Parts: sequence; structure tokens; C-alpha cells
Amino acid sequence: MAKKQVAEKELKAKEAELQDTEKKVKEVFESEADSISIDDIKSKSKVADPEDFDWDADDKLFGNYSKADREKMEEMYSGTFNSVSKGEIVSGTVVTINNKDVVLNIGFKSDGLVPLNEFRDMPDLKKGDTVDVFVEQREDENGQLVLSRKRAKTQRSWEMINEALENDTVINGFVKSRTKGGLIVDIIGVEAFLPGSQIDIKPIRDYDVYVGKTMEFKVVKINHEFKNVVVSHKVLIEDDLESQKVEIVSKLEKGQVLEGTVKNITDFGVFIDLGGVDGLLHITDISWGRIEHPREVLSLDEKVNVVVLDFDDEKKRIALGLKQLSAHPWESLDADLAIGSKVKGKIVTVADYGAFLEIIPGVEGLIHVSEMSWSQNLRNPQEFMKTGDEVEAVVLTLDREERKMSLGIKQLTPDPWENAAEKYPIGSKHKAVVKNMTNFGVFVEIEEGIDGLIHISDLSWSKKINHPNEFTKVGEELDVVVLELDADNRKLSLGHKQLEENPWDTFETIFTLDSIHEGTVTKVTDKGALVALPYGVEGFVPTKHLAKQDGSVLKADETADFKIIEFNKDSKRIVVSHARIWEEAKAEEIAEERASKKKEASAASASVKKVKDSVEKSTLGDLDVLSQLKDKLEGDAKKAAKKKEEAK
Repeated sequence: MAKKQVAEKELKAKEAELQDTEKKVKEVFESEADSISIDDIKSKSKVADPEDFDWDADDKLFGNYSKADREKMEEMYSGTFNSVSKGEIVSGTVVTINNKDVVLNIGFKSDGLVPLNEFRDMPDLKKGDTVDVFVEQREDENGQLVLSRKRAKTQRSWEMINEALENDTVINGFVKSRTKGGLIVDIIGVEAFLPGSQIDIKPIRDYDVYVGKTMEFKVVKINHEFKNVVVSHKVLIEDDLESQKVEIVSKLEKGQVLEGTVKNITDFGVFIDLGGVDGLLHITDISWGRIEHPREVLSLDEKVNVVVLDFDDEKKRIALGLKQLSAHPWESLDADLAIGSKVKGKIVTVADYGAFLEIIPGVEGLIHVSEMSWSQNLRNPQEFMKTGDEVEAVVLTLDREERKMSLGIKQLTPDPWENAAEKYPIGSKHKAVVKNMTNFGVFVEIEEGIDGLIHISDLSWSKKINHPNEFTKVGEELDVVVLELDADNRKLSLGHKQLEENPWDTFETIFTLDSIHEGTVTKVTDKGALVALPYGVEGFVPTKHLAKQDGSVLKADETADFKIIEFNKDSKRIVVSHARIWEEAKAEEIAEERASKKKEASAASASVKKVKDSVEKSTLGDLDVLSQLKDKLEGDAKKAAKKKEEAK
């Protein structure tokens, strides 16, 4: 209203100024007319030459002003109008309103037009009202002044938004619609984004309830390049709550009971709104009984009474408790419950080391995995039970002060080791199931609770086993014989190979030293090779004993003859050689050849001696015989040398 009065006052001042100017112009015209006589007018009319005609003069020749007078008149005339520039925001008065446009007077030489749809937010607009408009063009192609109220609003809004960010002031905005991740807010024509996290201090589950509302905001970010604005309503709430937090925390005391509202639920706990400040109710402080998730007990927006457990003045952290408002269940535990008592309950947790049995809400006992079965072969507790199972157990230990209890379920059945010596005497044969394997042996179960070990060396008489999984597998049934029994320490030593006679007693008579047997190379290593011999026996060939007579070596899957060079019944070890066979044969051949040469040499020596003895009696014919004998001896020597060279 005040703005309208100011506009009317300015309009009246303009009209008065215009009337005063017109009066001055009239006085100047009259003074000019008085200074010209009738004769001058006639004379000038007669002598007027078309070439000298002043086209600026009027019909009565009143337009012949001096330069100074003309400038004075133009200055007075231009003073009657406002000077406007393109892009400027000016105030205008409504002159006329039609069905399409609104005509505005901004004090320019011509009125401007603004589309009527730009005044939709002003349904009561009427003649004489003053509004701000933006000068789009001083003259368009039709010489019309072009104005825009929309751009003026936007310009004003941007100025106001930038001032709000700079000065940290509060502005109003209208929530237009919902968008992904937040809301769109109209701030006097400028659209701003309100993130969902900045709507309120508590999580918002339904954004639509804010659409159509006018709210207060603070500008938190402006991107001038993309004309993006981000606003927040949450900071206004936080500013108000900060003072409340200080006041609330200053009055807190440990053990104080407060009423709060469930604000948020997480896996580890619940955040409670205490009326301006949040406290954390940890999952372990919700119930004396074990729960998997806080949602089992509490729900969003629920009002609850909680007790203050601890708080931090500086960080405003408050620890709350709910279960502390009720008596501890251990206090109501049956007084007659003692060690050896039988209890029933529900399995609430299963871990690697055991399971927790809840007897009554808040009172639990641990069933260790070793107390689940008489078997010494520990297994996964999940093989015995799962969460939710109804189980009966025996109390093994009970500490009411420490509120701890250990339970057992194997105690519900007789201990199988009590009469193990009678059932499993040394030398007795049984069937067992493979339960587990290690590098040194196989663990088997003869019956529930009776476990035994078969050492790797007691699996087979003849086969060399590197790992038990080469011989058997878990779940397989084996025939066993009892080798040793220690009932006090619950230890049972078993054997499998002892079910048969020791074949090495027989092998000792077959694989004698230097005996030759056919075998097949099964595996070649850096140190030698393994050879499959008759009767399923395995021998070892050192690398140097793999050589063949032609210089090559035996390879996997090759079959050849092997000589026994070592046999050890106790360690079940047989060492064989292929090279030894042909090396010894060759040595024998050389020895025989040497013996033959030695015999021939002896015979030749005897012949020479006989010749010498009779040389004195020899004739020329005898000399020929002697020469022939000499040639024969030399020939034999050469042949012997050649054979020796070939042997080398």
C-alpha cells in the first residue's frame, strides 16, 4: 500500500513538472512573436527563396531560433522524459489492462507492453498499480518499448539469493514438486534444489508431504555458471536445536530416565530423539535376551522410556539403555538349579567353538563343541544343531555372581569308553568309518564316541603311501584291528594292513640279492626312478643305475630287467639296478678274453724256448721254419692289441 502511495506521489510530481515546462515553452514562443513586426513578416514573406527555406521553421516563421535557444529548448524537452537503458529494471504504472497485455508507463516517450500471463501471481492487478519490469528493448521493429516482469522478478530473485548466501540470511520459497533425491523450490521465479538430506534433521520417508508448502531456507551453494542453487531447511532446525542441545546436556545425569522417540534404526543400535538431542541405544542394551536386530523389539516413531548410561559434554554423545529399566533375568533364575541339573531351552547362536542355549530370556549357557559328542574328533557345531532348535542339556558349571553357565549334551548318554576295554580288546577286528585324515594317518570312528587312529605306516604292507588320501577317503568304511588301547586317556591305535600276513616274509625269499627280475619304470625323479616289480612290489633305481648299454637311460613306462642290489625287510625297501646287469656281463667277457690271451702267450713262449734249445743243430730248412714261427707270433700279438683297443 505504501509503495502504491509513493508511486502516485511520483506521478503527480511528473505531471506538475510537465505543466511547468509547457508554460515556459509558451512564454518563449510569445516573446519571440512580440519581437517581430508585421512589416518584417511581410518583407520576409516576399523575399523568401525556396533555396533558402528553413525546413525546420513553422508556417509563421516562429521556428527561427538561435543555436543557444535551440539547445535550451531541447534540454527542457528531453527533461520531461526518463532515460532508460536495455537490461535495466525500472518501476512502471499500469495504464491499461486488456485480455492479452498490460500497458505500463515508465516515464519514457512511449508506453510498454507486458504479456498478461506474467501477472498470474497478481490476480488483483488494476490500473494505477506500480510494478517492477525489465527493459528488454527500447524499440522493437515496430518502435514499441518491450518490457518483461518475469525477467525483472528473476533478476531481483538472483540478487536476493546472492545476498542471502553472502549475508547468511533466511529466505522464503515455495515447494513446487518432488524430484529424484529431493524437492524443487521456487524462490520468486528461480528454481532451487532442496536435497532430501537437507529437509529435516531426521530421515524423511515421504517427500510428497512437503509439496505445495511455503518454507524458510538458507542458501548453501550457488553455481553461477549453470545457474544452480542449493538450499537447506535442515540448517535452520540445527541452529535452533544447538542451543537446546546445550541446555539438555547440561541437565543430564547418569541413571536419569527420559522419554524419547525412535528416530532411526541400524544394525548396531537405535537413535533416540530426546527432544532436540539424539542418544544411541546400542543393540546390547535393548534387551537382556539375545536379539539379531533392533527391529525385533523397536519400530520407527515409537515412544520409549530409556535410562542415561553415559554422556560426553563436549561431543554431545549420549549412551542410553532400555534393558536396565527391568530386573536382570539371572536374579529370577531358579534357586534350585545346580551342577548336574537338566535344563531345556532354545539355541540362539551357533559359533565355531560352540552354541548358546537360552534357558529363559536373558539367561544363556554355552555348549562347547567338545561337550556335544563323546567323540574326540571335534567337528563343526552346525553338524549337531542350528539356531532355533529346542535342546535339552546338563549343567556342567554355574557361577551366579559372574552370570556364567556351561552346558553339555553328551552327558545325556552313557560314556562309551567306560567298557571300551571289554568291547575292543587288542587283536579284535572291527569295521570303522573314515572321519578325518592328516599327513601322519587316518582318524576313524568305530562307534559314536569311540575314535581311533590308523597310522600311515599301518595302512599297507607293500604300497608306499605319501598321504592317506592315496589309500582311502572320508566317509569310506575300513576293516581295522585293535593294536593298542588306552581307556584312561581315550586313545585307540588301529591297523589295517595287520588283517593280512606280512608278505615281506615271502618277498625275502623271492627278491634275493643279485637275482634278476623284470620290471616297469612307473615314475622318474631327480634321484632316480620307481619300478613296479612282480607281486605288486615297488623298487627304487638310483639315477646312475638307469643307464642302458647303448648310453641312453630308461624312461617312464619302459620295461627292462633289474638286478636286486639291496633288500631291507624292516624298512620295506628294495633297491635295483639295470646298468649292473650289462656291466657285469661285459666284465666277465673281458676277463675271459684276458684268460685266453694269457694261455696263448704261455704256449708261444714254450715254443720259442724249444726252438732256442735246438738252434745249434738247425739247418737252413730249420731257419725257414723258425722265421715262419716268428711271423706267426708277431701276427698274434697284433691281433691281441687290436682287440684290446676295440674293448676300450
